[in-house]
Amino acid sequence: MHFTTLASGSSGNAILVGEDNRHLLVDCGISGKSLLHNLSQVNLLDSEIEGIVVTHEHVDHIRGVGILARKLKIPIYATAGLWKAMGPSLGKLAENQRIEVQESFSCAGLNVLLYPTSHDSRESYGLKVSRPRQKDRRDLAIGIATDSGMITEEMHRHLQGCDALVVEANYDKDRLQNGPYPAYLKRRISGKYGHLENKQLAEGLIEWIKENTQRVILAHLSKENNTPEIALSTVLGILRNSKRAKEYADVHVAVAPRHSPHELMMLME
Repeated sequence: MHFTTLASGSSGNAILVGEDNRHLLVDCGISGKSLLHNLSQVNLLDSEIEGIVVTHEHVDHIRGVGILARKLKIPIYATAGLWKAMGPSLGKLAENQRIEVQESFSCAGLNVLLYPTSHDSRESYGLKVSRPRQKDRRDLAIGIATDSGMITEEMHRHLQGCDALVVEANYDKDRLQNGPYPAYLKRRISGKYGHLENKQLAEGLIEWIKENTQRVILAHLSKENNTPEIALSTVLGILRNSKRAKEYADVHVAVAPRHSPHELMMLME
């Protein structure tokens, strides 16, 4: 099982998860052309993408969804509420491209579980993507959570013990407070329906990382209110000073690039 981020941040988000030659996309908040270019950078074929799963309707997550689905002739998976919110923005789609889902479903041969996050959109979800159980192979799971103003009970429940995590470290509190944003926007970002701050995320990771966790990718960083260096040093500092620091020694923590893809990451059996 493998994964990568193809774009990450307020300018656009896309995550790829797959196994062997079957893949699914989580969101496409960049143009279809940019996504296909970034996909080629990690030597993957667009013909191997079997569907797009949408987490919520904000433009930095759906900008290229409609055009990419039409170009590749693949379905879009979203809840009924999200279809109502984003449907007009996606343009004309074939009937078999509009897949309405609920809590769990299958895409590209993988199990997808949706759980709610806390964000100011019609609906907003995190994902747990896992491969079906097989007798001769260890279970593997990738947890994804961006766009949440607080850590919810559902996040705790579904992200604990994942083999890999792609999780939001959106802003640094001091940079936000001392930055140029107007007061109302600062309140929105730091509120319970906004985004996760670096320290908030680190405290969540202390609970989520278990002995099988291999990789953590810090995603959806704000261009104005965070930097990769600040996010990484804050998160690593808190993890290394926690009571369970020795358990995190082998976990690789990195930051998702904003406009380019991260290298393809393989999970060990």
